[in-house]
Amino acid sequence: MTCIICFDNAQGIMLCNFAESFNLMKFSFGEQIDGISYKVLDERIMRASAGLMFVFGLMASFNGFILHRFEMITYIMGGFVLNFIIGLFINPAYAPTVVIGRMLVQHQTPFYIGAIQKKFAWALGFTVSSTIFTLSLFLQSDPSLFNVVCMLCVLCLTMLFLETAFAICTGCELYKVALSMKLLKQPAVGEEPLCMGGSCSIDDNDAKKDS
Repeated sequence: MTCIICFDNAQGIMLCNFAESFNLMKFSFGEQIDGISYKVLDERIMRASAGLMFVFGLMASFNGFILHRFEMITYIMGGFVLNFIIGLFINPAYAPTVVIGRMLVQHQTPFYIGAIQKKFAWALGFTVSSTIFTLSLFLQSDPSLFNVVCMLCVLCLTMLFLETAFAICTGCELYKVALSMKLLKQPAVGEEPLCMGGSCSIDDNDAKKDS
């Protein structure tokens, strides 16, 4: 049990409420659901989140590559980076696009998928968006980076479109490939990846218990 000391004034009460909220915050990628042995995410919410990022990505691309307002790429990609940081290091449930996505699909029945491969996908998204964000800072004074940033934005938009429109999670598929090539540690028994339609499933014999 965590002991929180509160002061008898407005600032103290505000600090106390913040501390209690922080104490209740779940630092985890995915959630445990009764009857399922591994952490899961709601695929409907994650697809809605991807759709929102796709829309913002289109806005950044239109402003950057047609209107040549490169600063918009920096602003929007900076938002993507923050979104992924919150999801990866705190909990995807608190990521802004996931919060909005949850509201958009709140009346739909949840469709749970494994969280382990989606974490890899979000790490990939974090890497791509961070790269675009960093290069966009230099793009504003160095036009020679235009083609590189443009290609990375097209890659990002393609991955988001595939997930939004066809439920194809590119990062999840790459996770399966990395496992098959033994580039990543095999997941523990009961934590095998589970994607839409079983597209990224692996054989139970390939999974192993943590040492």
